[in-house]
Amino acid sequence: MPKITQLLDGIPAVSDQGQVGFCAVALIEGEDRDGALRRIVVDTAHCGRRVLLVDSLAKLGLSTLDIDYVLSTHAHWDHMQNIDLFSNATMLMHGEERRYAHDPAVDDWATPSWTGYVLEQLPIQEVGEGHEIIPGVSVMEMAGHTVGSIGATVETEEGLAVLTSDAFHLASVAKTKVNPLVFWDEKAATASIERVIETADLIYPGHDAPFRVLAGGEVEYLKTLSFGIAGMKPAELSVEQALPPTMMPGRQDPARIEEWRRRGAERIDERSPVAYDAGLAPVPSHDWEFVK
Repeated sequence: MPKITQLLDGIPAVSDQGQVGFCAVALIEGEDRDGALRRIVVDTAHCGRRVLLVDSLAKLGLSTLDIDYVLSTHAHWDHMQNIDLFSNATMLMHGEERRYAHDPAVDDWATPSWTGYVLEQLPIQEVGEGHEIIPGVSVMEMAGHTVGSIGATVETEEGLAVLTSDAFHLASVAKTKVNPLVFWDEKAATASIERVIETADLIYPGHDAPFRVLAGGEVEYLKTLSFGIAGMKPAELSVEQALPPTMMPGRQDPARIEEWRRRGAERIDERSPVAYDAGLAPVPSHDWEFVK
């Protein structure tokens, strides 16, 4: 039966000085239909967590070169900047998300114009609803947050776990049924949330700790998060309430949809993939030599 290990916790912190963007990164391990052990990493986080990601794998006796698949849930900057570390892996991604990443809207601050170039560094297999990665692990479509958001369902000993990424940002969404940051389709985002709640025994959200939904809609966390801050004096810190939900403008204009589909497909054809060959696995930070 497949096993889930949380490599990086999703952190629900926000700041008035910019986006923290600490998404969850998970490792799924299980056998394929030939009995060979396969490893899947779900999302890769942003470069600010690059060293921590390498260290987390090293603690398990693994390197980034031991990963067979990277499931890219969507193309936002905080979820995909470290894909180049996994040069032996095949990236699994929804086709609509891939095309949009090559021609993102100019006001889409989470998908910079260079996103498509970065994605094409790995061989990409376009996947959709029900695609079996390995037995017990399948793709689940969760459109709304973005046009091609996907997650994974994993059959575990504790029940069906659903790794949602930002289709389900926080545990509090289980009560509100509202995605706090919608870049594509608000109604689709709500439908994805409701489907996850109906389907999952365990939920692994994009920016919070894993949890289960109890009778009556209450939430039970599976672990406790910790988040340290250094370099600031207590008087310089303040605790604020969460930001209100945000719906990006103009995402659902039919003419715009056809435009990015056409231009995105053209750019995929035009841009030859630039393979990033890491050569050697990145060195964990505990192996570094610090010069005083």
